Amino acid sequence: MSLARQLAGIRAGEWSARELWEAHRGREDKYRAFVRRFDDFVEPGPGPLHGAMLTIKDSLHIAGVPTTCGSRYALAPRPAVDATCVARLKAAGATILGKTNCPEFLANYETDNAIVGRTRNPWALERSAGGSSGGEAAAIAAGLSAGGVGSDGGGSIRLPAHFCGIAGLKPTPGRVSAAGHVPEIAHPGGLLGVVGPMGRTVEDVRLLFAVLAGYDVADPFSVPIGLRRAEAEGVKIGLVEQFPMVPEIRAAVLEAAAMLGGAEPFEFAGFGRAHRCWDFFFNILSDPLKREMMASDPGLAHWTGLELLQDPPAHPTGVEVVKQFAVRDKLRIALLQQMEETPVLLLPSCAVTAFLPRERNWEGVSLLEAMSCLTPFNLFGMPGLTVPMRLSAGGLPIGVQLVGRPYSEELLLALGEKLERVRGVFPCVIS
Repeated sequence: MSLARQLAGIRAGEWSARELWEAHRGREDKYRAFVRRFDDFVEPGPGPLHGAMLTIKDSLHIAGVPTTCGSRYALAPRPAVDATCVARLKAAGATILGKTNCPEFLANYETDNAIVGRTRNPWALERSAGGSSGGEAAAIAAGLSAGGVGSDGGGSIRLPAHFCGIAGLKPTPGRVSAAGHVPEIAHPGGLLGVVGPMGRTVEDVRLLFAVLAGYDVADPFSVPIGLRRAEAEGVKIGLVEQFPMVPEIRAAVLEAAAMLGGAEPFEFAGFGRAHRCWDFFFNILSDPLKREMMASDPGLAHWTGLELLQDPPAHPTGVEVVKQFAVRDKLRIALLQQMEETPVLLLPSCAVTAFLPRERNWEGVSLLEAMSCLTPFNLFGMPGLTVPMRLSAGGLPIGVQLVGRPYSEELLLALGEKLERVRGVFPCVIS
């Protein structure tokens, strides 16, 4: 059941917040049916999320709860205050059920670590839920929470959403505060990493975004932009087919284009260079910091934190950083100029469906190549939305990705909701 449906039921008196809580902790059939009524009905509170039960990725602070970031190295043992996004959800009336699993340092496209272990995909337990917000995506897909918050530095919201059949939004840096995130999202990491909402439907993501968005002095990237109105009709969409993708995913992208009223071919020559530039900022630049931390006790490290370390070890210089910033800015300008007439792009969320643990090659396509449709938009600070589209022949979810110009989240959400309406109800893993 979607978050929007739960909130509507509370407001209409169909069930109470307490009933929702009791059913959530009980049997799945009771959770779905809500046939009982409580005498002590809890009146809806003032917050727009009153009665919602949400989860938070374990890279965001909840006061008094350790933030492990999937690592046995003590990163933030017991923070004193909530992350801004957590505080805003609580102020809106939501109940935070707890934290969800992530790979060590958020440095992998699989969710596994030495503390909790591997997060399984609810659609196929032998397969990955994706990463690094894989625990969040799996919890939402399995009906363990109505929605929540993840973070995305290289596809970490959009990929798990695709693998698990849910919706996930990577906002423009500054639209949703990242204050209280581990690792700290400041320069230059804040150019790549953002905090964003995840939910069963795009409608749920929009509800969460409306609460999360807003200026926060504690986030150096925060911008004073309020919520905007956006219409899905009459928007020119560019169809991007130049990324690697298996035939079933290509078919889903083409089907989404037809459902949205058509899309014109769009190709940008700089995506390959952008992916390599992202790799510099995400992997090469952080390599010395991760190695320094692990040197204190190498035995604590987990394979998810080790896999993308550089071999040989990286030693980036200040000159190299400045040069890569220049590359990034020139590519970003070129793409945004090309998008002046085509404000939205439609493309895959990944080259493949949910893979097996530590599977790393698909007919010559490597792990990072499979994610190359995600990373440029982290580098360029552009919003991206994964929308569940269909199931593969093997019963695995396939999502498609909508990407817009900076600060166009509302337009992407409007298009995503249109796509959901035309597509129809997406299957539920717990049905």
